[in-house]
Amino acid sequence: MKTFQILFLILVVAGMAVSCNRQKVGFGNSEVLTYQEPYRPQFHFSPAVNWMNDPNGMVYYDGEFHLFYQYYPDSNVWGPMHWGHAVSRDLVHWQHLPIALYPDSLGYIFSGSAVMDLNNTSGLGEPGKPPMIAIFTYHNQNLRKMGRDDCEYQGMAYSIDKGRTWVKYKNNPVLPNPGLPDFRDPKVSWHAGTGKWIMTLAAGDHVCFYTSPDLKKWKLESEFGKKLGAHGGVWECPDLFELPVANDSGTRKWVLFVSINPGAPNGGSGTQYFIGSFDGHAFNWEESKIKWIDYGMDNYAGVTWSNVEKRRIFLGWMSNWAYAQVVPTHPWRSAMTVPRELSLFFIGNDYLLKSNPVKELDQLSTLLVSKENISVDAKGTELNFNGAELAVSKVKMDVSFENAEELIIEISNPKGQEIKLGYKPGSGELYVNRTKAGKSDFDTTFASRIHQVVVGQKMERVLMEMLIDKSSVEFFFDEGAYALTDLVFPEADYNSIKIQARSGEAHINTIQVYTMQSVWNKSAP
Repeated sequence: MKTFQILFLILVVAGMAVSCNRQKVGFGNSEVLTYQEPYRPQFHFSPAVNWMNDPNGMVYYDGEFHLFYQYYPDSNVWGPMHWGHAVSRDLVHWQHLPIALYPDSLGYIFSGSAVMDLNNTSGLGEPGKPPMIAIFTYHNQNLRKMGRDDCEYQGMAYSIDKGRTWVKYKNNPVLPNPGLPDFRDPKVSWHAGTGKWIMTLAAGDHVCFYTSPDLKKWKLESEFGKKLGAHGGVWECPDLFELPVANDSGTRKWVLFVSINPGAPNGGSGTQYFIGSFDGHAFNWEESKIKWIDYGMDNYAGVTWSNVEKRRIFLGWMSNWAYAQVVPTHPWRSAMTVPRELSLFFIGNDYLLKSNPVKELDQLSTLLVSKENISVDAKGTELNFNGAELAVSKVKMDVSFENAEELIIEISNPKGQEIKLGYKPGSGELYVNRTKAGKSDFDTTFASRIHQVVVGQKMERVLMEMLIDKSSVEFFFDEGAYALTDLVFPEADYNSIKIQARSGEAHINTIQVYTMQSVWNKSAP
């Protein structure tokens, strides 16, 4: 988790100013914001007020998906970290709960994970009440100011009332710092093969794997990544899990996520993944190509929910440290991506991780337009809507590229602002162009790049999906084999979709446009 310590005093002053003037908002059911502010997402999770970044402690138990997250309750810029908390029964509608973990004398509460200790290996549960265990990083700002390299270490807290109240473990820290300046973001899981808990921990330019029988005492087993993968910045927010290969019955592989800032393929923050094997002691990367869960600018620090049977569900922070603290939103900053279901495929000679919006989102959609068998050329075809319809929407397309050299999907508003999604079948280039998508004067780098990825195999026909939600576009290409997520800040709602083919023709087999219901306010579009 990026700390920005050199700006600490500025942030504190800013936080004091905002906290004195912000609207009072309850985190229970008594008071709720309208969630109608400019750029406020309508079907993505965002905090009621103030600053949010990494998703933390994501665990499922007794019908509830728990989302904890990095939170600063006194400002809408980064500050001393807490764990905010929300729950959902369907991954779509969220209830805000009181802050779960506060800073204390050991430090701020940085990123981490949560598990259900169903067999009470920790001994912290009660009869009939298995403990929910949070393992997190303490960041001691005083030690950091002294120039100490041991300012980050791992702590533990537990809850026996389904995450509503928490007790910090009396013998914290459970894992001291071995002398590394970046030593954080523990992701804990149960490894059935060895009958032990596994902690995957980011350590600057690599990850460390620890084991424990009881979540209290940890042993270093191995390290991975010092000379492997992308190294343009600090490694953060790892995750380790096993998936079946969907199109190769009986084969299973391990997936290791590592977020990095900076150093993503299109600038700033991003999350790479590795495919290989894990025996409970060491991870073996079986490939050599660096891959990314998302090739847009705005999907970082993503991890998956624990204790979910037969599904692996991912959630990312929908922003980028390059400009996260200055985006033009108020009284909150940041949202999460939509929850995405992950699946692993063997395509050609390569393993590819696909991510798609969870099926639970379908309950929000109402069909607006459905068309089929449309030929498009350079003149293009255009669909027009009122802004409220397209500003919170889902678009699904089945396209054959015929002999077109390029397909362009342009989403625009009456002010001439536009975001373009494009694909060039010959070169395999898939891209998002937000250089003219809307407001961008808050940061000189925000609109300066076209975000792209080269698709590994030539595509003649493809299924794609776009989610548009006020200030973001999530683009899923080839049934989620490639994703590009980008923030946008149009100064009027997008109301038009234009599809063009250059140097040839393409064929739209089907296109459906759905409006999406707000999960925060039923009267909202």
